Amino acid sequence: MAHFTKAKSLHDWLNQRLAIDTLRRVLATEYWIPKNINFLWAMGMILAITFGLLLVSGIFLLMYYQPNVDLAFDSVNYTIMQEVGYGWLWRHIHGVAASVVFLIIYIHMFTGIYYGSYKNGREMIWISGMLLFVAFSAEAFSGYMLPWGQMSYWAGMVITNLFSGGSLHADGLVEWIRGDYVPAQAFLNRFFMLHVLLIPLAIIALIGLHFGSLRIPHVNNQDGEEIDFDAEAKKYLAGDKAGSKVIRFVNDFLAKDMMVVGIFLILFFYLVFYHYDFAMDPVNFDPANGLKTPAHIYPEWYFLWSYEILRPFSTDVGLIAFAFAQVIFFALPFLDRSPNAVPASRRGLFKYWFWAMLIDMIILTAMGKVPPEGLFSTIGLYAALTFIGLWIALPIITKFEKKV
Repeated sequence: MAHFTKAKSLHDWLNQRLAIDTLRRVLATEYWIPKNINFLWAMGMILAITFGLLLVSGIFLLMYYQPNVDLAFDSVNYTIMQEVGYGWLWRHIHGVAASVVFLIIYIHMFTGIYYGSYKNGREMIWISGMLLFVAFSAEAFSGYMLPWGQMSYWAGMVITNLFSGGSLHADGLVEWIRGDYVPAQAFLNRFFMLHVLLIPLAIIALIGLHFGSLRIPHVNNQDGEEIDFDAEAKKYLAGDKAGSKVIRFVNDFLAKDMMVVGIFLILFFYLVFYHYDFAMDPVNFDPANGLKTPAHIYPEWYFLWSYEILRPFSTDVGLIAFAFAQVIFFALPFLDRSPNAVPASRRGLFKYWFWAMLIDMIILTAMGKVPPEGLFSTIGLYAALTFIGLWIALPIITKFEKKV
């Protein structure tokens, strides 16, 4: 049984029962970060701050939102936007954050790919990060349904139709997901529950897993240098802070993080006040109408690249390509056969693979927004084939990579 003594202070009383000093040491003051990293390593903290903004703004929106197919549209576009004091501000914050969070996720993801931060025992960091990407995607999609506008309705119709499996004709599964033959009240109820409760809980749990997975292998660095964290930490604690290759997470690295976060928040609130419309599709300001199909149905920008991989092919082939695109990033630590965990610029053919993948995904995103006609259709097809080809080539070009 644990031994308790008479507490000398509230801190001492809590420490005996919750081990707060140990937690602070393990998670903060003796959690070591390499010195040789740049501002791109602050993206994780920016993501945490943005998720916090989404939670807080979502709570305020939840106070007035009506999850009813007859009331949802008006509750968002009239009650919140025009009648509730500062309701427009909370909606702008929520809408901009929902879009910006994916820009930061993609920067964070490609930073990890460029610097090889998924190698040398860091596989669980990458896998937990990709699980977070999936959870944020599900959260964004479910939230897009809630205003019950025209694009919300038809995006829900198209995306849920994917679960029919093409020639498998799994229509029963689609009806089970919707709770009806078409998106209606049951559909809205289910996605409302997912958006405000189940998926946020999953995201919070995955954030814990992601940060926890960083504890043992530690954060990678921009030079790919193998650091003996225990030895360098002893130097730091002995007073040789200049000679040590590591710094404390709190308050050394966190101070740098907060500077980058501050710059981000300036840009974020500039968008909130002056350019919030980029995060709000004008088609979605029309009420949902199941009898009037929009001329061109497309998802939000952060899903366009995977949507464009689906479009150029026949139904069954397109679904296989789409499924391939959703899961292939999880396999990156196992497809990259190179022994090197260094920046892509020092990795021979891989550096060309990295830039080709990044450019290809930008092209796929651009093509996903335009109608699949003429030259756009041809470019989309070749971009989708290039995406698949690059992943097939990855284990081949990395297997023969020499040790740096």
